[in-house]
Amino acid sequence: MALFSYRGYDLSGNEVKGEIDAKDKALASTLLLEQQITAVEIKPVAGEGISFGSKKVNIEDIEFLTSELAMLLANGVRIDRGLGILAKKKGHPKLTALTQSLLESVKRGEPLADALGQFPEHFDELYLNLVRVGEASGTLPTVFDQLAADLKFRRQLNQKVKGALTYPMVILFVCVASVMFIFNFVVPQLSGMFDGNAELPSYTVALLSTSEWMQQYQGFLFAGLAAIAIAIKMSGQNKPQWRLKLEQRIANLPGLRALVVLTERIRFNTAAQMMLRAGISIDQAIGLAAGNVKNREIRQVLLSANDAIKKGHPLTESLSKSVLYPDLYVSLLEVGAESGDLEPVFKEIASRSREEFDTATTRFTALLEPLLILFMSVIVGGVVIVMMLSIMSVNDVGF
Repeated sequence: MALFSYRGYDLSGNEVKGEIDAKDKALASTLLLEQQITAVEIKPVAGEGISFGSKKVNIEDIEFLTSELAMLLANGVRIDRGLGILAKKKGHPKLTALTQSLLESVKRGEPLADALGQFPEHFDELYLNLVRVGEASGTLPTVFDQLAADLKFRRQLNQKVKGALTYPMVILFVCVASVMFIFNFVVPQLSGMFDGNAELPSYTVALLSTSEWMQQYQGFLFAGLAAIAIAIKMSGQNKPQWRLKLEQRIANLPGLRALVVLTERIRFNTAAQMMLRAGISIDQAIGLAAGNVKNREIRQVLLSANDAIKKGHPLTESLSKSVLYPDLYVSLLEVGAESGDLEPVFKEIASRSREEFDTATTRFTALLEPLLILFMSVIVGGVVIVMMLSIMSVNDVGF
């Protein structure tokens, strides 16, 4: 725990100062919010930490901004005053600049949804439409609370996916590093043993040739891989056709396909449930929820289903064509359609899918780890065995 000093405002708008114990600044801010204090400055008592440039605004920052707005609006603070309080926060220049821009737009009389729409990289269509409905119906506090919960889930979902892949990636890195070390340092040291031998076994020739090739061209290999990684990174939101095809191929790999379907099912049903709860019609809700789906193939099927619904086709018949809805979930939709209340059905499907996703990621990780360890053992062990056989062949020639 560390001691932080803070300056902020209470619900009455009065400035308050003090000190609080917390693990870090984020926790200190959360603890202050629980005390109904919105902090505009938090710093360690011993002095400020060193900053190495301002970080980008990420989903965690948008979640935090959304939850703070929900709390302020729920306690009667006007949206312009709430944005003004948040714009005074220090510590994240880019988030502060974003909030200040929103405040200026609102002060000019622009609807909040239009102000948010100036930042499509941070606020998607689902977010904007829910805010627009909240403004029209006077339910912005509830809408922001729902959006904060949805953003929290998305962040946790991303963390689970990254967490499931972290250990396998470490194993893969160790495997590659071990092979590179052998070909760059071990094999060259042994190559002198084979000088003067007229005939060498084919596996020894292959080992020496591979080592020589790696030493000559590995720089180009790594440069090419780095260029590919940079190209993927720089493609950003406007993904070119080649990146879309690459992502689609990766998503269809055995083992990953089931996780992709579960993830998109959660995204779609959560978005649809939020839309219906906000009072949006079913055809609009399905269309907007489909826009929340990342996988292009699945999204296209859902958009086609939405077109069919607009033409008068039954909801269950249209959605049953999507991989997101097996027979069990189609049956649940039929029950909801007959009762005229689909919101709890979408909520139930999303909830069940979250449980399935947790189980699937656990199984996937448990299966992938030993497979990668086996792969590493075969590759590294194979190279070591070839080295040993090569050394033994030289000794045989000596005798």
